[in-house]
Amino acid sequence: MKLATITRRLAIASIAAVSLAAVTAPVSAAEIDSIHFLIPGGAGGGWDGTARGTGEALTRAGIVGTATYENMSGGGGGKAIGWLIENAKSNHGTLMVNSTPIVIRSLTKVFPQNFRDLTLVAGTIGDYAALVVRSDSKFKSFADVVAAYKTDPKSISVGGGSVPGGMDHLVAAMAFKAAGGDPTTVKYIPFDTGGKLNAAILSGEVDLGSTGFSEAVGLARAGEFRILAMTAGERSKAFPDAPTLKEQGVDAEFVNWRGFFAPPGLPDDRRQAYVAALTKMYNTPEWAEIRDRNGWVDIFNPGDKFMDFLVQQETQIGDLMKELGFL
Repeated sequence: MKLATITRRLAIASIAAVSLAAVTAPVSAAEIDSIHFLIPGGAGGGWDGTARGTGEALTRAGIVGTATYENMSGGGGGKAIGWLIENAKSNHGTLMVNSTPIVIRSLTKVFPQNFRDLTLVAGTIGDYAALVVRSDSKFKSFADVVAAYKTDPKSISVGGGSVPGGMDHLVAAMAFKAAGGDPTTVKYIPFDTGGKLNAAILSGEVDLGSTGFSEAVGLARAGEFRILAMTAGERSKAFPDAPTLKEQGVDAEFVNWRGFFAPPGLPDDRRQAYVAALTKMYNTPEWAEIRDRNGWVDIFNPGDKFMDFLVQQETQIGDLMKELGFL
């Protein structure tokens, strides 16, 4: 199967997962007093932004009384997953944010657990990926980077906020392959958090950053980043100056879902209360403001639909990683 076909299917499957019926369903559950958000990475990353943005929307809309946050980075997200499983009984009030890497890292055996070891609450958003440089970089377009890469792949260092073989590495390799390069020769440098990656890009430690679009937008608006390409099918209203890979002749798309997990053994009525709260949040202006500010896409997959979606993505990403040489 060709790369473009696989990546299109991956993006289409993500967008098609939006459940309008679930979004508009009536909510009968009582308001929730508090939610503690467990974030498997450091400040400034996509997980951090998603958890804090969701908590902000829930509390501002009056759906949740208070939201607290805990960053627990380490092991490519594995530290937080292991901790939540080990301390399941005392954490029924905790929701852990995660995303596509929970699928990737279980496929590559970075950690032994996978999504089946947790209570699936809901997938909530999609975030496109972006390839960025600092604003004064000599690279003015992705074509400039590709030309240098084809001349000498090791001359281009690519930084990402995930482990080698993780999502940021995968996106960069996908883009270079679609542009006619060899994805197995990408000089990838991993950073533990999005904040550390941003610092490395700004200091010139890496030439190119592979990151989430929503993470890049703020620094691009501030004039510190230049977004060379993003992985949507068309430009985003959140930052229309960012060109897509496709409009530059690189036939690749990618959407990273993000969602929330609870510890194993969570009572079903508690899970349903969380689902109801997130469903209600979707209909609020507070959520619309935060979603649009970050350039996120609504992808709502509650409960069993979330499981079906992840099983399907596990197969699709596995096929893509095999084609790129990561499996």
